[in-house]
Amino acid sequence: MTSPADPSYDVAYPPAPWNMVGQLWLSLFRIKDAVDELRPAGIYGAAFVSYEEGSPLTYSELLVARPVKEDGLKAVSITDIWVDSPASVAGGRGLWAIPKELCDFTLESSYRGPLSRTELSASVERQPIAHARFSDISRIAVRTPFKGDTWQPAIDDHAGPVTAHLTGSAKALPCRSHWEFAPDGPLGWLAGRRPLISFRMTGFRMSFA
Repeated sequence: MTSPADPSYDVAYPPAPWNMVGQLWLSLFRIKDAVDELRPAGIYGAAFVSYEEGSPLTYSELLVARPVKEDGLKAVSITDIWVDSPASVAGGRGLWAIPKELCDFTLESSYRGPLSRTELSASVERQPIAHARFSDISRIAVRTPFKGDTWQPAIDDHAGPVTAHLTGSAKALPCRSHWEFAPDGPLGWLAGRRPLISFRMTGFRMSFA
């Protein structure tokens, strides 16, 4: 795990906006009981993301987020997030108060006609966090636009909450998924839960500012 004293927080990172390209695999889960103050009962999205060549930083990501309404703004708030890039950790925390930490990832994909199969995992110091498998045909989807906002409570040196805006486009379709969360890991509160629905976003182009 990283901490504010860790050297990974004190590295150079690109200025906003970050114009990113890559892939995303997302599933929604229902949590009936509050986990803690930052994680009340409700709907949560868990996603693996691969930011690829053409982005200012290339890295992998695992995140969990929930919808919020703050000051009249409908947004999502990221409660848990890991990446494998110290520059992404520093930039996410410094620019947008996104509580990024470091971890290790694996990603393997195979293709047969329009069908894609992808297997992803995240771990910290060889201790698993999450593992997921997806199958989809999103490569044949029509590219459509999307937009949204993130709202993050203050962390580190931020004086107050931080809002960021994202816009972009992607080829997206529902997909099949299977998740495994380590019961004794930081996302153990999701262990054993089945997704309500899953989506794959192929070849997204996104501006995050």
